[in-house]
Amino acid sequence: MDTTSRAGHPLPYDTYREAIARETLRFTEAVGGADPTSAVPSCPDWTLADLTHHVGALQRWFCALLTRLVQEPPRSRDVELGLPGSPAGYPGWVAAGVPAVAAVLRDTDPGAPMWAWGEDQHARFWARRMLFETLVHRVDAERAVGLEPDVDPALAADGVDEFLVNLPYAGLFAPGVRELRGDGETIAFRCADTGEEWRVRLDAEGFRPLPPAADGAAGTGPCTAAVSGTAADLLLLLYGRRSHKETLFDVSGEAAVLDHWFAHTAF
Repeated sequence: MDTTSRAGHPLPYDTYREAIARETLRFTEAVGGADPTSAVPSCPDWTLADLTHHVGALQRWFCALLTRLVQEPPRSRDVELGLPGSPAGYPGWVAAGVPAVAAVLRDTDPGAPMWAWGEDQHARFWARRMLFETLVHRVDAERAVGLEPDVDPALAADGVDEFLVNLPYAGLFAPGVRELRGDGETIAFRCADTGEEWRVRLDAEGFRPLPPAADGAAGTGPCTAAVSGTAADLLLLLYGRRSHKETLFDVSGEAAVLDHWFAHTAF
């Protein structure tokens, strides 16, 4: 399987380390003064307390994996959380973890070999993964409290790349991905603001991201279906926070192919 990333991705490791700290603090600012029992519409059945617990616990688990440089899938996700006794303290608990996360990322060689569930079997995988887990949930939190989120286009485009490169491996926790097959159809995802494009091909045995053109330019040739939007909107679309049927997307080609894609990539 060729999962070559688009030219310019991944971003420099320090970009992830610095952005994780910023996104985490933005997350805590959003949830800090809110009712922890408030619903999070983009995460069905979750409250803000659930979302905040998830972000803090996941960051601590990722740091445990990085500290140990695990070489095989962990058998447990149990880590020492130091969780406050009341959900009202969860935002401060997440914020208090920022220096420890930064220290682990600073002290870890991004090129160190280690187990990862995705394409890149190095420590840098987890920094990149932590950023987009945090960023998307920051958007969830801001929307839940009535704020209008913004996402840096360069980070969003890298998030599109990270999602598509790793999606073929996500059947570990998203069984629907294993059923994402076709007869050679191709789908293009185009960032209207950054000029980047990603293509995936659906075959009988599964699907795969297509390698970028040698010069890093947008793909050429016909595709079965295409979706174009800003990098931020495409990122949220891929994560199920938007619908390809919204008018903010320019959609072309066979609608059934896009319906099939999004029905099997939701998790």
